[in-house]
Amino acid sequence: MSPLQNHITALIRASGPLTLAEFMALCLQHPEHGYYTTRDPLGASGDFTTSPEISQMFGELIGLCLAQRWLDMGAPAPFTLAELGPGRGTLMADILRATRGVAGFHAAAEIVLIETSPALRARQAEALAGYEPTWENTFAPKPQPLLLVANEFFDALPIRQFIWDEAGWRERVVGLEEGALAFGLTDATQLAALEHRLDDTEIGDLVEVCGPAEAVASEIGAHIADHGGCALIIDYGDWRSNGDTFQAVKAHEKVSPLDSLGSADLTAHVDFQALAQAAEPAAHSPLTPQGVFLERLGITARAQALAQNLTGAALESHIAAHRRLTHPEEMGTLFKVMALMPSGAPAPAGLQNGA
Repeated sequence: MSPLQNHITALIRASGPLTLAEFMALCLQHPEHGYYTTRDPLGASGDFTTSPEISQMFGELIGLCLAQRWLDMGAPAPFTLAELGPGRGTLMADILRATRGVAGFHAAAEIVLIETSPALRARQAEALAGYEPTWENTFAPKPQPLLLVANEFFDALPIRQFIWDEAGWRERVVGLEEGALAFGLTDATQLAALEHRLDDTEIGDLVEVCGPAEAVASEIGAHIADHGGCALIIDYGDWRSNGDTFQAVKAHEKVSPLDSLGSADLTAHVDFQALAQAAEPAAHSPLTPQGVFLERLGITARAQALAQNLTGAALESHIAAHRRLTHPEEMGTLFKVMALMPSGAPAPAGLQNGA
């Protein structure tokens, strides 16, 4: 057994089964053995690849979208330019490169990266050399306008799972069976927090709840409602949680969530409706597929411009990257985009108005 598996097994023997949220938090954030605290998980040599790592076009268009919103706000100075879970810093670096020509934008921006991983903070510092970002462990911006992006951040926050049966809600937990980690269920109980799901839930249905995600969305929404700005949330998921989406990925392949503890990424689909409701009184845009969002921002024209200087394998790779980001059979439909903005404010470029 790995050190983390030994630790989790001992905890269960001492105190009983863990909720899925407790299990995820230990696997991802344990200070000595957690997945995100010990490694750079991105890229071909890692476990997964995010949109900014696929092509510079993704970050460039996000940057121009945020810069346009800043101009529409009257170009406030100073303002906070923040990213939740910045990975290697690639997205923020592309945002800043694309916005160099926007007069006053860089001078007004105070760059804040919300990141807990020492390994990833080091990579972000390299990517953003020449800028002066500050790092925070949690979201706590200054009382000023905020432009924020969260790309594949919410999917890694710990979830809880509940299954509905005749007697009520049973929570899915991680316990021990003959000494090995195994999933189990608690006794049934009534949960006021899930009363709103009874109208679309049948016997045996599973619902996922992410308290940490709702807490972060609430803080973002309150800040934007009070100080202005907008947040772009880009992740895989749907408007409402439905079914078991908990998964583990290692070396770009799905594995059992109960194997490779601390060396596999654990994620779940994002419940965008829960985020939107938690963010009130801030308004939200309708949920939009990533491919549609990027096309509205002009990714095809940008791809064609970049392709003019490419040939051979480089051109083929560029074409494949455009397809991967936008095609319905790849990331174009699986990933969704939603903006948070002050009530009454228009949606940012690439998104529509109206909830």
